Amino acid sequence: MPDIVNTPEERAAFACGTSGYLSIDLGALVANYQQLSRRNGDGLTAAVVKADAYGLGARAVSQVLYKAGCRHFFVALAREAFDLRPHLPADASLYILNGLMPGIEEACADQDIIPVLNTTEQIRRWSALAMARGTPLPAVIQFDTGMSRLGLAPDEAEALAAAQGILKPLDIRFLMSHLACADTPASPANAAQLAQMNTIRALFPGVPVSFANSGGLFLGDGFLQALARPGIALYGGAPNDAGPNPMQAVVSLYVAAIQTRTVPAGTQIGYGGTYVAEREMKLATIGAGYADGLPRSLSPRGAVWLGNIRLPIVGRVSMDSLMVDVTGLPEGAIFEGSFVELIGPHQSLDAIAADAGTISYEILTALGRRFHRTYVGLE
Repeated sequence: MPDIVNTPEERAAFACGTSGYLSIDLGALVANYQQLSRRNGDGLTAAVVKADAYGLGARAVSQVLYKAGCRHFFVALAREAFDLRPHLPADASLYILNGLMPGIEEACADQDIIPVLNTTEQIRRWSALAMARGTPLPAVIQFDTGMSRLGLAPDEAEALAAAQGILKPLDIRFLMSHLACADTPASPANAAQLAQMNTIRALFPGVPVSFANSGGLFLGDGFLQALARPGIALYGGAPNDAGPNPMQAVVSLYVAAIQTRTVPAGTQIGYGGTYVAEREMKLATIGAGYADGLPRSLSPRGAVWLGNIRLPIVGRVSMDSLMVDVTGLPEGAIFEGSFVELIGPHQSLDAIAADAGTISYEILTALGRRFHRTYVGLE
């Protein structure tokens, strides 16, 4: 019988009771951060580490990027900030993108966490706390320049600029907005948002701007303001649809076959019998499914790879498994306990997302906690 376990990662996955492992290349992560920082020129480059650093481990990712020179980290929720703050040095700035929910002002101030203030009411509450404490509190003020998601409306900017009584107790670190179409460089929405942001910034002279996300860093000098906030590009996802992905791959995913079988022509395969074998087929059942972040929509378009051979998914992806057609493989090429590639050199994060009809963000953030995680790429 073939040697079932060939690598330390495979042995570690089985030892902890799972059938797959997610390898996270911290060296590639740092290289991506350095490339994005160079693109930003004299500006600062932050790291968006929300959703547990897109599922890769916010503590590990943030600490590695801090060593690489990053001093600004963005999360989405206060809970994420509270969890991460003890693991970052005091000179690391930690921001909450989704704003300041009522009742958490004291906790944020006590833990030196900087809210992104998205409404006038949030600004008033943070300002009132600063006045009560007798010390300026740091903040970022976000304006909606064309996404209709978060931030003050443009027509609120002029009134806010005149409200010096509210702003005076605050240490406004940045004015901020978020690009809605930066992943499509040709979109006219990008220039429209930049023009709106320039109008707003003129109302707050001397306050630096944070504007570019991953895609924005590739849009040109006008978008490269004082602080960029890349997310997906750090983790190896393509920053835009303009051409080949310039980022290094950070994530690879390998999952074991948990059974092989041969079925005759006419056999129904998977839930609902949506796939029927047209001939005698050999199948391998792979030990991961939609509970692990592999969308049901991968069937029937998706595939796994064994070496240089593409093995198409047949039937519906199940909660804990999926099936692939291995009929064309030589006898003994795949067996119970051998690993196949779902994300790696033959199938990128963006490629599997395209097969699933979604985006790399969704695949990456959904990869389940049942996979064994291993960090590589740094001494």
